[in-house]
Amino acid sequence: MIARPSYGGEREPDSHPTPGPPTFVQSAREPPPRQGRRRGAARGLSVLRGRFRDVTPAGRPVETDVYATAWIPTSGWLLPTVFAAYARVLHPAIRYVGDDDVEVSWAEVAEENAALAHPLMQWPAITGGWEFVHEDDQSPLWDDSPAEGHLPVTVAERLAALLRRHTTTPDDCWFGVWAGFGWHAEGGSVRDAVLLGREYRLLRGPVGLAATNLAPEPAEQSANIWWPADHAWCVVTDIDLMSTYVGGSAACIESLLAAPDLEVVPSAALDRVDTGADLINPVPPRD
Repeated sequence: MIARPSYGGEREPDSHPTPGPPTFVQSAREPPPRQGRRRGAARGLSVLRGRFRDVTPAGRPVETDVYATAWIPTSGWLLPTVFAAYARVLHPAIRYVGDDDVEVSWAEVAEENAALAHPLMQWPAITGGWEFVHEDDQSPLWDDSPAEGHLPVTVAERLAALLRRHTTTPDDCWFGVWAGFGWHAEGGSVRDAVLLGREYRLLRGPVGLAATNLAPEPAEQSANIWWPADHAWCVVTDIDLMSTYVGGSAACIESLLAAPDLEVVPSAALDRVDTGADLINPVPPRD
């Protein structure tokens, strides 16, 4: 099992407190605008940090029966503890090259900053400062920091294509979006699913829905948790993290670690996921 920090992520403790009862609507903080970016401000603000209002995400109804979540613990860890193996998918940084967005790996960023790339590395540690989480960049190495709490579409497409081969129910999967975004679906009340210490609104569809925007345009928000009906694997993109965690069979995780188009590192059962997990590269103090 993968340990989550007591406050749930990489930001300061009051950033995203654990959601309250289903009747309580909690809005997430909008990230500060990025500075010194050609397209960074638009990219940064495109990730949802507001509220869903009367939308039908991806044209699909919000599930009102949360029976399918019974196998997932309601609290304790970032992923269910039933899997044979785990992995961490690192969201890439972005370098602007003309009109193209070029993905930059954490390993490349670590090397350029004289840091050591390892499975528990954390972004402020390998870049050398908390300012590189939201405000500043390290151009020409990278211009936009890794997406936080949101799995980029290109990464989600590759991940979903790989995971499709490791489930018997690729066309029947469940997807949850954090209820703290204040998502109100058309057609009445929705029962939130309490999973792993957070509340989620649920959708159902094929595995490819993982790469679909679940927020009203122009905002962008991927599913924060998704799994197939046969429970072969589970994927979590916590709202406070720049990484996505996957639990599955040994064969599934082996293929994920070998994927040439994803940056993936192994994850152990009791790995921490907060910035304090990096004991090799010094995490700079906050200002």
